[in-house]
Amino acid sequence: MPDIADSEEALHDDDPQILRVPFEQAADRLDKVLACLLPEHSRSRLQGWITSGHVHVNGAVAKIRQTVGPDDVLTVWAQPAPESLAFQPEPIDFGVIADSPDWIVVDKPAGLVTHPGAGNWQGTLLNGLLHRYPELAHVARAGIVHRLDKDTSGLMVVARNERAQTHLVRQLQARTMGRRYIALAHGTVRAPGKVELAIGRDHRVPVRMAVERPIAPKPAVTHYRPMRRGTLDGATVSEVECKLETGRTHQIRVHMASLGHPLVADTLYGGRLAGGATRQMLHARALHFDDPGGGGEVEWTAEIPADMAGVMQQIDWEPAA
Repeated sequence: MPDIADSEEALHDDDPQILRVPFEQAADRLDKVLACLLPEHSRSRLQGWITSGHVHVNGAVAKIRQTVGPDDVLTVWAQPAPESLAFQPEPIDFGVIADSPDWIVVDKPAGLVTHPGAGNWQGTLLNGLLHRYPELAHVARAGIVHRLDKDTSGLMVVARNERAQTHLVRQLQARTMGRRYIALAHGTVRAPGKVELAIGRDHRVPVRMAVERPIAPKPAVTHYRPMRRGTLDGATVSEVECKLETGRTHQIRVHMASLGHPLVADTLYGGRLAGGATRQMLHARALHFDDPGGGGEVEWTAEIPADMAGVMQQIDWEPAA
């Protein structure tokens, strides 16, 4: 077993920055003093370095609330910002339905973030794509053409080169790429319809999107049709197929909630937990697009994932009319 010195040598494998607290600096908490001496770094980042053992005071590992003063020697091993690791390959588990020299059709599992962002700089689908398909390092956003919410499962298409990416993005813009979803919604959805309400950031809750008084709204169109209905935990639910014309953040979730039919377990938009569901019951089941490689129209489907299928098995479905 390595001793402490060996462990620290492995932890601090880069040359450190040596700082001596100047005599004019009043004694204060270590993080505050470091913020004065290293103003190019945020205090929260410096606190992270202290917590992770990358700062020493007079040769000893520093503590977060430690006080330092004039003539103390600070040794700092600067660590990369989390966002600098965002585009690193990682072995991430996700399904691939099919691929070609121009595209990859991914079956994204629920719980996997599509693209790195604040709070999720690593462990995303993008990181996994770079690991499994290294050539995607040369394509913008690792070839990602459109996204799915973290807790929405199902099909996405990823481009393997810039030409294919441009072709697929133009299909999205022209609304010729077909995306169909299966959702479980609260209440009785009685007839097919269309929601055409612009979506933007909720002016009251930043993590939500909204159709009422939205910030920077963008046009959004969702077609829906009921498939069947039944009872789950004593309340009526409907299986609904949704087809997107546009692809706004949380679009189906917001539009269905606007009809008074939030998705089961989508607590952000008024859905209730039921049937053991731990995420919104929404699955991107079918995808079709024009093959950028000249193969014509291609279409793919993905099975309902096990967690959603388990909830659906608990529903007491009404007989077909």
